[in-house]
Amino acid sequence: MFRCHVCGKTESRQELANEVFDIDGKPVRVEQVPATICRHCGEPVFSRDATERVRRMVQDEATPIKSIQMDLFAYR
Repeated sequence: MFRCHVCGKTESRQELANEVFDIDGKPVRVEQVPATICRHCGEPVFSRDATERVRRMVQDEATPIKSIQMDLFAYR
C-alpha cells in the first residue's frame, strides 16, 4: 500500500513525471519517468526498476536528447 514519505497520505495516482536526479554529483533531468504521485502533496515516488533504468541510461547506455544550461544557487 502506498504511503507518501513526505505527507503520510495514502491516496496516489500513476503518472509520467519529469525529475532532476543527482547521479554521481551531476544533475540530470529525465522526462516521462513512470511514477506514483501523491494526490495530496504531489511528491513523485519512483520504483526500483525505474530508478535503475535511469541510472543505466545516464551511465552511457543512452544518448541525451539535448543539453541545457542550469543556474545554480547556494542557500546560505
